Amino acid sequence: MNADTTKEKFVIAPHMRLQEWVAEEKGYFDDEGLEYVFQDQLTSDDGKQHDLGDKVGAYQTFEQGRSCDISSACHWTVNTAAASGHGKLYRDAYSVSPCGVFVPVDSDIHKPEDLAGVPVSVGYQSGSHYSTIQALEQWLASEDINLSFNDGLLFKRLELLVDGKVPAASLFSAPYYVVEQLGFRKICDSTFMMSGMISGAPDMEDVRKYYSALRRAQRDIDLRPELYTHYYLKELPARYHDMIDVRRMGPGERIVFESYSLDIFENSRAWIAEHDIFPDGEGMGDASYEEATVSLAG
Repeated sequence: MNADTTKEKFVIAPHMRLQEWVAEEKGYFDDEGLEYVFQDQLTSDDGKQHDLGDKVGAYQTFEQGRSCDISSACHWTVNTAAASGHGKLYRDAYSVSPCGVFVPVDSDIHKPEDLAGVPVSVGYQSGSHYSTIQALEQWLASEDINLSFNDGLLFKRLELLVDGKVPAASLFSAPYYVVEQLGFRKICDSTFMMSGMISGAPDMEDVRKYYSALRRAQRDIDLRPELYTHYYLKELPARYHDMIDVRRMGPGERIVFESYSLDIFENSRAWIAEHDIFPDGEGMGDASYEEATVSLAG
């Protein structure tokens, strides 16, 4: 498809979850009359596009600009990026993603307290950064939580953990289930919320059509998740395809069609500031809830 044609269509990034693939399979986008194209900048057979270097994570990809009309990231990142003017947080829905901190089966780490001082690979200013702190601070003092920010995004962290190059990593989506099947030990759960970011100025009727299709896809996944886990292979690097059985995987991220409310927005920002995720608050933005978010609710 040429570039000009792509610009005329609503650009969707699946972001390593099932819903967009199911909506396409079932024809829900077409039923809604949405003219669209899939375009995921972070997908590659070998996962190299997740190797972004030191302290480059989801927030930085919003700063650089994402080419899709709607993309997803942890709600903390979308919250702060939207408040900084890098898009609009869609507030009529959010999602919840299973996530966990894993170590090799032969590791001496068996419980969260054993992670004191141990580098845990996370994505900088990304979901795993925030959620790992939230999980581990139940057991560890802040000075004992040691996060490593130079190990890239999700698939790069998966590679490093599987290859024995890092002692612990936070993983979600398909990698969560991959390491589970490969026998890695989950030390703690760190499930977190995600939000949708609207970039540029897409037709809001297209946004409505997109989420209407995803609502139908979510219903199908809730009813028969086992029919759709094969879609993880669409984005999971090829090296893992023969290592795992997709039939054993769970449904992963679940979209919740409830409001990302003012209370959630403000409480999340207070937590971020309290934990100094953005040193001196630089990068958190100062736009209000009404300025940083958008709703299609009547």
